[in-house]
Amino acid sequence: MTSTQGQLALITGASSGIGKATALAFAEAGINLALLSRSQDKLEQVAIAARELGVTAEVFPCDLLDVEQLRDRFATLAQKLGKVDILVNNAGIGYINSLSDTSLADWERVFRLNVTSVLEATCGILPTMRAKGGGVIINVSSIAGKQAFPNWGAYSASKFALMGFSQSLAAEEREHGIRVTAICPGAVNTPIWETDTMDKAGFDRNSMLTPDAVAQAILQAVQLPQGAVLEEMTIMPSGGAF
Repeated sequence: MTSTQGQLALITGASSGIGKATALAFAEAGINLALLSRSQDKLEQVAIAARELGVTAEVFPCDLLDVEQLRDRFATLAQKLGKVDILVNNAGIGYINSLSDTSLADWERVFRLNVTSVLEATCGILPTMRAKGGGVIINVSSIAGKQAFPNWGAYSASKFALMGFSQSLAAEEREHGIRVTAICPGAVNTPIWETDTMDKAGFDRNSMLTPDAVAQAILQAVQLPQGAVLEEMTIMPSGGAF
């Protein structure tokens, strides 16, 4: 495993769920943090917990749906931070509805956050990663980006698109020493199930993956030796849930 002590990770959607768990797992590994989400209060709580583990943690409230500003904002943020060794594109939205009942506005909102914001954030960070000779980009996809489920059409299509983006990015940035990994978890017990777009699911959350399990998988991908990359990882609950 590669030592990550003193590296800097920028994590989107870091105030709860997989993002929060990843931030704390990184902090335990000595990785300094730049944390983004819409909620400054929740980010501050994560940052305080991370600092208690001995790393630096800065918070940057940001609405990733505001995609027109993202590329410049992330480029400015990278310059302010001085370097970004690891980018975790974790922020996303769940959505359950039949395709025939999915409005154009809902479809575009799902793609705006799950795909377009990832493109813009990544392109804002890439120049500083290239300048330092490498880095790691983790894109949090889903099992729904590998197989389709009824009434998950918009979400699944966005995650399939994210998988295509990740594979293309990996091919393009390999020569710059930038390693790209797509993480494809099954159902994870996070607050996403409490949102108004996911209240139709009716899943048993007790049989889902924990955010900590996914965070540990992300940490393992980050800590691979420099000459190796895990371009795709699928992690599923062992309790029978998707």
